[in-house]
Amino acid sequence: MSAVHPIRMQRAEGEGAISVSVKGGRTRLDTLYQKGQAKIRVPETHDGTHLEAVLINVSGGMTGGDRFAWRAEASRDSSLSVTTQACEKLYRADDGFAESRATLHVADGAALAWLPQEAILFDRAALTRIVDADIAPGGRLLVLESAILGRAAMGETVRQMALRDRWRIRCGGTLIHAEETMLAGDPAVTAAGPARLGGMTAFASLVLVTPEAARWLAPLRALPLVDGATFAASAFHPAGALQSGKLVARFAATDGLTLRRALIPAVDLLNRQALGLAGLPKVWRL
Repeated sequence: MSAVHPIRMQRAEGEGAISVSVKGGRTRLDTLYQKGQAKIRVPETHDGTHLEAVLINVSGGMTGGDRFAWRAEASRDSSLSVTTQACEKLYRADDGFAESRATLHVADGAALAWLPQEAILFDRAALTRIVDADIAPGGRLLVLESAILGRAAMGETVRQMALRDRWRIRCGGTLIHAEETMLAGDPAVTAAGPARLGGMTAFASLVLVTPEAARWLAPLRALPLVDGATFAASAFHPAGALQSGKLVARFAATDGLTLRRALIPAVDLLNRQALGLAGLPKVWRL
């Protein structure tokens, strides 16, 4: 009798890269690379001071074994914001984790905002998200990653899931931010305590790295509170040989819409004023 081999399902894979530089006093596209199910579009929404890129997963979602790798680079004095066309959907994973990796490079005097829309995790989804960023001491970086556990409006309940978040941010070669987060099992149990999500089903992490990051702590804390959402933020000034400060904010909300309402003023404030970009990405306003 011949051996029976399990059928390996087809997986979605994609790679995308974009880089910008200043030419003739305007931020211009340098490199645009896309492979597999990864696509990048650059709408004509900028005034020459910055460029906005929209990432697209044409497979329509992710499940276990899918792999996407994105790379964004802002050369000296250029400005780039990156977002996604829509919320990424994470479906039930029968074979390992889906993986999304972002590699970011910011040169001296440049600004880069990594602002994907929320990841929606359905029941039994499994996702690994990785952010690796290298910033020159005079660069400015804003990074946001968020997640929603099921769609409240659809009456969905997530009973089993797994989410791994891994961040590494370096400034001038020095590691200034590292975190490892693992949320697995039944969110109603594993994330119920106040040190976790406190019963919330939508959450986000935001990190700003600039020489004057601490300057934006008070304005961020002064933003109006949103019913059903909570957030906390802290910051530190540059010290010793380190030439950039850091601001970290955490958000949690009862559902995805409430989280978005809490994120919008924070992202608009930091992207517009701390980075000098155009506030909210255009697709966030649609």
